[in-house]
Amino acid sequence: MKAIVISRLGGPEVLEVRDVPDPVPNTGLALVRVQAGGLNFADVMTAKGGYPGTPAPPVVAGREFCGVRDGDGPRVMGYVQWGAFAERVAAHPELLWPVPESWTAEEGAAFPVNYFTAYFTYWKAGFIGKPKPASGAVPRVLIHAVAGGVGTAAVQIGKLLGVEMYGTSSSDEKLARVKELGLQHGINYKQRDYEEAIEDLTHGEGVDAVFEMLGGEHTAKSVRCLRDFGRVVVYGSATGKKSELDTRLLYAKGTSVHGLWLTYLSANHELMNQAWEQLSIWTSQGHLHPVIGHVLPMERAAEAYRLLSEGKNFGKVILKIT
Repeated sequence: MKAIVISRLGGPEVLEVRDVPDPVPNTGLALVRVQAGGLNFADVMTAKGGYPGTPAPPVVAGREFCGVRDGDGPRVMGYVQWGAFAERVAAHPELLWPVPESWTAEEGAAFPVNYFTAYFTYWKAGFIGKPKPASGAVPRVLIHAVAGGVGTAAVQIGKLLGVEMYGTSSSDEKLARVKELGLQHGINYKQRDYEEAIEDLTHGEGVDAVFEMLGGEHTAKSVRCLRDFGRVVVYGSATGKKSELDTRLLYAKGTSVHGLWLTYLSANHELMNQAWEQLSIWTSQGHLHPVIGHVLPMERAAEAYRLLSEGKNFGKVILKIT
C-alpha cells in the first residue's frame, strides 16, 4: 500500500510517499481502508521528533482518519497514535466512530482530534458536567489559535454551552470568519497584546479559562488573563518552547494550570465514550460541523505540513489518501 512516511527527523522535507507493507491487525484491532487523513500540529511535532512515544523513523505518519471498515464496510472516522496516513490502518474499535451520512470523508477526517480535544478542554475547565454559578454569570474563555482546527471546534462547542468567547489569531480576516461561527471577541495578536486586550475587554476582571497550546511565555501570560479561581488548560506547545511559569503567579487569585493530552485520554474508554455520547448528540442535531481550509493529495504532504507549521491554515488541513 502507499503511505506518507517520516523518513528521518526534520521539517516537511522529510515526508515521502512510499510503498509499505499492509498492516497486519493484532487481535482486537480493526482494519480500515483510509480515504482521508486530518493533519494536526502533533503530526508536525512527530516529524521533528518532539512527540513522546513515537517510534524511530521510518514510520508512517498520521493519527486521524476517515474511511471504510473492512468486512462489514461501514464508514468510520478514527484515531490512532501513528500510521493513519496510509491506504490502510489498523485501529482499536473503541476509537472508531460512525460518520454522519451527509459528511464527506474529508469532514470525517477533520473530526476526532479537534472535537474530542475541544470537548475535553471545556471539561477540564469545569464548564461541562457542573452546574453554572448561582450568580448567573456567563463563563468566559480565551481560545488561542482560534482559527485553527481545535479553535474552530471550541467555538462551536462554546456557543452551545453559552460561553462568552475571546479568541486570538494572526489576521482580521481569520477572526471575521470565526465570528461567523459564534466567536464574540476577536484579538489580532499581531496588532495588539492579547493580555492587554483581555484586561480592556473584560474591564479588568479577566476570563474563567484559557485554552493554551503555545508554550513559552504564553503560559504565564495566559495565567495573568484569568480572574479568580480561573484555569489555564495546556494542550500543546506550538512555539516549540517550554512553558515559562513561576507558580507563585497562581497564588493571588487562586488560579491553576491543567494539562490535557488526548494520547493519554484516548486510552480511557469510559471517558471517551462519555465525550462521544455528547458530541454525537450535538452532531446529529447539526450543531457541529468541521471547518476545512485545505484539502491536498498525499503527494503534497510536505506543503500541507508547511501550511500548518507556518500558521497559514484556516480550520483543518486534510490529506486525500484514496
